Amino acid sequence: MTAFNQDEFVAFLVRAKHATYASEGGAMIVDSLLPGAHQLEYAADRFSYRDIYYGQLHFAGQEMVFYDGNPIWSMVYAGGMLDESASLGGFLKAAMRQVSADRPFRGPESFRDGDYAYTDASHGAVDRFWGVEVITFQERAIYDLRYQGGFVR
Repeated sequence: MTAFNQDEFVAFLVRAKHATYASEGGAMIVDSLLPGAHQLEYAADRFSYRDIYYGQLHFAGQEMVFYDGNPIWSMVYAGGMLDESASLGGFLKAAMRQVSADRPFRGPESFRDGDYAYTDASHGAVDRFWGVEVITFQERAIYDLRYQGGFVR
């Protein structure tokens, strides 16, 4: 595996997540490498981040981090709306903006805004992990997602 500083990697990953899907403004959207996919990218110093996913209400995707052009970390995810008549508005993005260096996978363990509540149960550390996130509206589950990943060697 390519040598890099893990603290610098985690700091980069948090910045990348803030600058792409969770961004409040224009995310770093680029033309997709794959037909029909959505693609977000961010780069700084020797690291680069790519998130490619398919779908809107139900979706699947993969995040990759590269160091000097070499793949070093990946996370795959799939999930979506349990109730297609419900709306998340900007709530999921608000939860994703709460990502932190101690849990740089998805959002925080819990986050609430009005009638919406987000929970994320993750297991493991940045090198190898898995988790499940759920959003409820007025105590009723309307969205869930499963993810896993870690360093690639």
